[in-house]
Amino acid sequence: MLWRALSEDQPGPQWARLFAEYWPAYDDWWSREGLHARATYTESRRALTRHMPELVPLYDRLCDLAGGGDRAARFLSFWNPPAYLSGCSQAIWPGPEPVMVRNYDYDSRYFDSLILRTAWDGRVVMGVSDGLWGLVDGINDAGLAVSLTFGGRNVVGRGFGVPLILRYVLQTCTTTAEAAAALARIPSHMSYNVTVLDAGRHYVTAMMGPGRETVITNNAVATNHQENVEWISHARFTATVERERFLLQRLTLHREPQDAFIQAFLKPPLYSTSFSKGFGTLYTAVYRPRLREMEIRWPGTVWPMSMDAFVNAGRRITIPEAS
Repeated sequence: MLWRALSEDQPGPQWARLFAEYWPAYDDWWSREGLHARATYTESRRALTRHMPELVPLYDRLCDLAGGGDRAARFLSFWNPPAYLSGCSQAIWPGPEPVMVRNYDYDSRYFDSLILRTAWDGRVVMGVSDGLWGLVDGINDAGLAVSLTFGGRNVVGRGFGVPLILRYVLQTCTTTAEAAAALARIPSHMSYNVTVLDAGRHYVTAMMGPGRETVITNNAVATNHQENVEWISHARFTATVERERFLLQRLTLHREPQDAFIQAFLKPPLYSTSFSKGFGTLYTAVYRPRLREMEIRWPGTVWPMSMDAFVNAGRRITIPEAS
């Protein structure tokens, strides 16, 4: 996998080039069920205006940079996208310098492998890209960090793809309380757990999903189920209960130093090599809200990044042998 770390303060030619590069693959994915299965541009923009109005001017600028086409604009809205599943584990290490750690388990063929630092609308955001303006995890200049895991429910409804919801949180919120309020009201098209940590050491995990109210919890750990296991075969395949139990034990029964806790994410049972099945661990992310810093880790490799001293760079990562 070729990873890139890129910074562009305002949407411009660099983002446009990225879109041109990624769009053919995203278009194939987005339209695979037929265009009739996707919301119209009018419906999509109306949904953004209703639920995330602060993003609409930015959305319009990105649509223009993407060429102004109908399909691209519908895709960029993230409204009612195709279903997609991931694995993932995430947890808050509650030491004197709180840290959010997460594994992202997904299919490498459908992954941006891109870290973006932006200052769109005056808010600096840094994180791992999805859909070229959505995020699967990230941090902003207020010291607010967010991350997602799939929630383990095989139901698709009307709502946004969760990566755009994370972008919205980081663009508009500065505290965990503000983020929780946003997550409670924005509809998600599938079930996801979104964990939030701010510079004041406050955290929540929001259990989101279509057709039900979002549940805001004080959980420091999230894997791939919510209050109960609802999709039994998926839970067995991803070992979601076992991973959750492992993390809870490390936080309660076996309190350990920060680095030991982080290193646990790079080994089984948290680290997965099920790449051939689409659920291998593509990276481990470490977020330090007070320092406005993040790291991307792989076994034997650490790639540190600072919001204030971000360096455009690339890394070629060899994925371990699939199991």
